[in-house]
Amino acid sequence: MVTMAARAGAWRRAVLWCGAALTAGVLAGSLPVTVSGGALVVALIAVALVLEPALGLVLMLSLAPLKTLIATEATVAFPVDIGQITLALAAFAWAIWRITQRRADPLPRTRLYAPLIAIMAGFSPSLFAAVSTGPWLSEMLKWAEMLLLVGIVLDLARGGRWAWIASGVVLAATLQAIIGLYEYFGGSGAPHLWIANFQRFRAFGTFGQPNPFSAFMGLSLPLALGLAWGYGQDARARWRERTSRLWIAPGAVALGYAACSGLLLAGLVASWGRGAWLGFGAAGVVMVFFAPRRRWQGGALLATGAGLFVALWIVGYVPAGIQQRVQNTLTQFTGFGDMRAVPISDENFAIVERLAHWQAAATMANAHPLVGVGLGNYEAAYPDYGLVSWPRALGHAHNDYLNVLAETGVVGLFGYLAGWAVMVWWTLHALRQPDPVLRGLTLGLLGTWTHLAIHSIVDKLYVNNLFLHIGVMLGLLAVAYQQAHRPVRDTENVV
Repeated sequence: MVTMAARAGAWRRAVLWCGAALTAGVLAGSLPVTVSGGALVVALIAVALVLEPALGLVLMLSLAPLKTLIATEATVAFPVDIGQITLALAAFAWAIWRITQRRADPLPRTRLYAPLIAIMAGFSPSLFAAVSTGPWLSEMLKWAEMLLLVGIVLDLARGGRWAWIASGVVLAATLQAIIGLYEYFGGSGAPHLWIANFQRFRAFGTFGQPNPFSAFMGLSLPLALGLAWGYGQDARARWRERTSRLWIAPGAVALGYAACSGLLLAGLVASWGRGAWLGFGAAGVVMVFFAPRRRWQGGALLATGAGLFVALWIVGYVPAGIQQRVQNTLTQFTGFGDMRAVPISDENFAIVERLAHWQAAATMANAHPLVGVGLGNYEAAYPDYGLVSWPRALGHAHNDYLNVLAETGVVGLFGYLAGWAVMVWWTLHALRQPDPVLRGLTLGLLGTWTHLAIHSIVDKLYVNNLFLHIGVMLGLLAVAYQQAHRPVRDTENVV
């Protein structure tokens, strides 16, 4: 029987919903259509986030890349960028979920907190040498937010939510790829982005420039490929059982991720980013080697793929534009020396500009070898160390390792490299699990870390809110690692 207290509670909820509906109707009738429509959309989003907090992360991942577009095109100036706004919204939705679910337990434990804290600890001493504390706080906040995202993703992973979060990463990148392909085929672009004899534009998505766009493609493509592989292996295993049609659902998901991978690969090529190409090439090598459970099979696949690629290159089936761009990179990046004596031309401008900033970073590191000039302070310190012929700082050294060394010294660089080495090691350990989908996720993350490591040689990737996506992917690694080391009877609590 229904108790009086239950009836009273139901009556109060009904009154509240009626009151909310009446208030919404009054506001909609009295306010302008644009205002009332916007308020309705916000209200619907708020309700959706309360019902399913993982949507907050998906929303953040999708809107965070709009930072530059909103900053340059919006008629209203926001106090903080869209990435920070949606991160706060996602964290609020998660907090409400914990309260409504009466989850009083602390955040799930994971070893992944330790390497992130070690990186932050290595960066911390640079505060005492910082030219400006504002950039130091801004950069440190990025790592604190990544730490928070690891905890949120791991806490929301129960009930299979991790799969929706992973799809959010791929979906956000796929949307950017579609925009970039539209730009590439003549939809939009600035004059300095002309390529292919003024027939195409370099793709840049909503990032305003091709470099962060290419980084986004390169970081997300391995994850999409890994998930396509994982769901494909799951469908194959179910199909071989021949007991039901349970293979259809994972097979369809695998095809969806494969289609997204094709778009991301096209966007990567259209970005014309040599660093991203190199990073994805390295990621592909690592993923092919570790995809089979037997290493000799991975080695055989690599040897076959390498032979095929060399044959295609020799025969001329690799597009001439790509061949020339790769060859120019290999030629111009060799013999790094004093950039003050190098003549500048239209052909070598981009390379020499990068190398000039490498030289400035090396000079900063020589002057402050222990703790650097301060985290995030490369641009502030640049006037004292930059080359005369390159007076404008680009915000970073276009080499993340040199940038970390210049800003945080050997202490910060050691913490950074040690932290990432531990996370890569744990990624390899997370590959040792029977679940094919989670193994595919982990394989994709291993490719992402490889791309990050290689692409960082020629650029800095923790820009334009990409660190939010990296933080979510680190959270997915925590899920995979925890699942790989969890007793079988506890697996239902995670996936």
